[in-house]
Amino acid sequence: MIVVILYVGKDQGTITHFKSFLKNDLLVAADHAEAERILLSRDTTLPLLILYERDTTKTDLPRIEYLKTKFKTAYIVLVAESIEKEDVYKYQKAGINDTSTPNVSETRLRNGIDFIARNQDLIISASRDQQQLGVYKCPLWKRLFDILFSLAAILILSPLLLLTAAIIIFESRGPIIYKSKRVGSNYIVFDFLKFRSMYKDADTRLKEFMKLNQYRETEPESYFDYNDEVSIPVTDEGVCDNCFVSDDEVISESAFLRDKNIKQKNTFVKYENDPRITKFGKIIRKYSIDELPQLINVLKGDMSIVGNRPLPLYEAEMLTSDQYIDRFLGPSGLTGLWQVEKRGDSGKLSPEERKQLDIYYAKNYSFWMDIKIIFKTLTAFIQKENV
Repeated sequence: MIVVILYVGKDQGTITHFKSFLKNDLLVAADHAEAERILLSRDTTLPLLILYERDTTKTDLPRIEYLKTKFKTAYIVLVAESIEKEDVYKYQKAGINDTSTPNVSETRLRNGIDFIARNQDLIISASRDQQQLGVYKCPLWKRLFDILFSLAAILILSPLLLLTAAIIIFESRGPIIYKSKRVGSNYIVFDFLKFRSMYKDADTRLKEFMKLNQYRETEPESYFDYNDEVSIPVTDEGVCDNCFVSDDEVISESAFLRDKNIKQKNTFVKYENDPRITKFGKIIRKYSIDELPQLINVLKGDMSIVGNRPLPLYEAEMLTSDQYIDRFLGPSGLTGLWQVEKRGDSGKLSPEERKQLDIYYAKNYSFWMDIKIIFKTLTAFIQKENV
């Protein structure tokens, strides 16, 4: 099947590189407006690949979104030397399906084109799902509730907050409050506050204790690293029937899916009897006292009282696929749906159960659901085991 291939951009070096093997099959447009004129003169029923040269996020996003609106079945690949992690979701939401380097190999690109030609129905379905991505806006009732609740809680619990801070100072060196970058609603990154419950060098010892992860299925070192790879699925004759090919590596589809599944199952990191935790830290974690500084996050508007837990960056990056992105399109919170489900049983919900509960809450939350979760939290916050 014929695929219409259009390069949008002005970099002559990149254009020459693509033309060196695509010849007259490559159409070139200087900008999105010219791209629209060219495509409207072509057969719009044919599979369409748009190679979009990256400029700046500010100018790219509305132009990509416009092209995706006009040509809904287009498979749009962002051509860029690099892209910041915080911009990935923005480009994905605008309509980008994939990324490529300017010097992508002929074999890789042709295999990608072949994939687009053979999987037009799949691309149309994915594009439809992508266009349904929304933006979370906190309802007025929820924001007012968050402000009143957090202010009241801080005032009532102030003696406990001061006592906890004093004991942390006395027990071990380090700051009272531990700040970590977390991903909340709309994939916005913010400083997440907790009372420090670990020794000062806890983060540097993370790899040492990975073997204690309750959800671990394989060693992290055995993962295939896709972070720096262009992920156009391809078929490479002579290698295997269904392969995923990078510039310097080939992996079968079955192996790719197995490794991806392992990485997703290991997304939530949890340890039994974690030796990084201080003696007092075990107490405040057992009774969830370490979470109380997040009332400041709620007051600031970073998160709500009830919502999906904000995730560390390395966990959030594992959940950016279409089937899980919905969890970020709801409120992030101090407590949530999965926190009150089976928490007395060591908190051992499976990773998939947690993800599905997050998605359910994001799509169905309400005032009365929040009230119910808060009441359940009051009776479920004491865990039966140290986790």
